[in-house]
Amino acid sequence: MTTTVTRLIESPLGTLQLVANDTALTAIHFPGQHRTAAEEREPNAVLEVASAQLAEYFAGSRRVFDLPLATGGTEFQQAVWQALRAIPWGELRSYRDIACALHNPRAVRAVGAANGRNPLPIVVPCHRVIGANGSLTGFAGGLAAKALLLELEGSLTEEGVVPTSGNST
Repeated sequence: MTTTVTRLIESPLGTLQLVANDTALTAIHFPGQHRTAAEEREPNAVLEVASAQLAEYFAGSRRVFDLPLATGGTEFQQAVWQALRAIPWGELRSYRDIACALHNPRAVRAVGAANGRNPLPIVVPCHRVIGANGSLTGFAGGLAAKALLLELEGSLTEEGVVPTSGNST
């Protein structure tokens, strides 16, 4: 039987709720989105590593996460989330870029829907996806949180989005 446990961690975005089972990180919830689940009573190795890696990320010393993940989702959603994980730190992509990477350029809306259902924001960097016109678009943690993450990664300045080679604006 798989046990699901949670841990609350402090971040520049507020208190995040990490959710894991015995073998993988399964969700990250933003402030105001925390869900009821068993709190961690004994140390959970997955939550230990995830907490440490997120702290490193927010400190600017981690650019790639190396965590066991269990996202669930449909085959298409999993393909989108894998494409999101391929977006390098500090780079941005549009929904169309992701659709084209999946060899389905007409799936822009479906990519947007899958992006919105990403259970592991930050680790699966859906914040790196912007509108084709360079605008910040919806984000589960809110646009202020998205802007903060993009600023942390150097892809958003006071002047706006910093264009990258993979970005089709």
